[in-house]
Amino acid sequence: MAELASTDPAVVAGPPDPAALFRQRRGWYYYAWASHVFPTIVVTVFMGRYLTSVAENAVGNQGRVHLFGFPVAPGSLFVYVVSLSTVLLVIAMPVVGAIADRTGAKREILLGFGWLGAAACVAMFAVRGSNWQLGAVLFVVAYFGYSCATVVNYSLLIDVSASADRDRVSSRGWAIGYIGGGLVLAADFVLSLFLSDKALLARISLASAGVWWALFNIKPWLMLRQLPRTAAPGRSEGSVLLGGFRQLASTLRDLRRYPHTLAFLIAFLIYNDGIQTVTTVAAQYGDKQLHLDDTVLLSSILIVQFVAFGGALWLGRLAGRFGARPVVLGSLVGWLVLVVVAYFLKAGAAWQFYLLAVAIAIVLGGSQALSRSIFSRLIPSGREAEYFGFYEVSDSGTSWFGPLLFGLAYQLTASYRSALASLVVFFVLGFVLLARVPLRAGIEQAGNTAPARV
Repeated sequence: MAELASTDPAVVAGPPDPAALFRQRRGWYYYAWASHVFPTIVVTVFMGRYLTSVAENAVGNQGRVHLFGFPVAPGSLFVYVVSLSTVLLVIAMPVVGAIADRTGAKREILLGFGWLGAAACVAMFAVRGSNWQLGAVLFVVAYFGYSCATVVNYSLLIDVSASADRDRVSSRGWAIGYIGGGLVLAADFVLSLFLSDKALLARISLASAGVWWALFNIKPWLMLRQLPRTAAPGRSEGSVLLGGFRQLASTLRDLRRYPHTLAFLIAFLIYNDGIQTVTTVAAQYGDKQLHLDDTVLLSSILIVQFVAFGGALWLGRLAGRFGARPVVLGSLVGWLVLVVVAYFLKAGAAWQFYLLAVAIAIVLGGSQALSRSIFSRLIPSGREAEYFGFYEVSDSGTSWFGPLLFGLAYQLTASYRSALASLVVFFVLGFVLLARVPLRAGIEQAGNTAPARV
């Protein structure tokens, strides 16, 4: 445990009590267990399809709802709302990070935003009939709460782990999150077998996700009480709101000193946008284009929850043998092939959708986990938290190009197949850009030692 007396901002005051560290780590795991229901239940499974159906109730399949005065096809509404949410987060997340750094109140900020998102999910039970406006507002609030909490949650990894075991702690938290989301989805699947009203199923599932999230937030609230509250050096003066923008500007200026790091970040932004969009619209595509029932959709996404973690472990082993970049490039080829295959799936062919879900799960966890590993080697020593904060902005706050392109393609063609095919560009361009990044030179430029295989 002597390693804990390191240069990590959270532990400069000295090593914490081992029992306290263990308790804090468990609290951090519990937040993953609590919050993963949002991306699983709300984003991936129910909200896209349900909000589309509510909008269709208001104007019909061929009608248009008006979002800030712009006519929008019901099938494009959800992805436009996602795009709007992520644009807002580009501004909000650096400010939230600055407040957490300056005040040291990470527990309060994490769980405050967590409970905000959970409350919005519970309120989704009231979305019914043709009231798509309420659904859109509640989703934006929930997405905002979840993403702002995620910024603080990622930074806590440094507080609850020493550098030597950070990979293990991070992977375990990732796995526990998948299990938590998978259990709630399993309950929704069982409910779907007995409930024929699809709208009521969606409302119950959305609200129950919020209840799960809110209740299990109590555990980290209690277990993270002894977190260090030391503000980051040099960031305690002035307005925390202005400080957030100054911090983002400072990071952007500093990135220019590391062009290979910036080049990787741009490549990641592009191909990750494609990944996030595919996972966001998968259930909507299965419902509206392939006409699959809730039993198939829920069970296939349930499979993804457990296969994705195994896929991440498998691709991690391949990375140890061949290097991380070749494996990520291979996974992008896999994503490209899977999008093309999805275009040709037959309507009503549940077995084809199941196979597609398993294949997506294999590349899903690995492509994201290895991307994070690559980026960790491109960060200059002592700037890990700041750079990973910007990484999270790129991950959650700029993933709006894909949903926007998907929505435009659907609005122009009225075909979910064409909309899905438009996402091919993200994987092709991301592959080309990643292949061109001189990773070894970038790692050495950041002052780190490159592994034998990169």
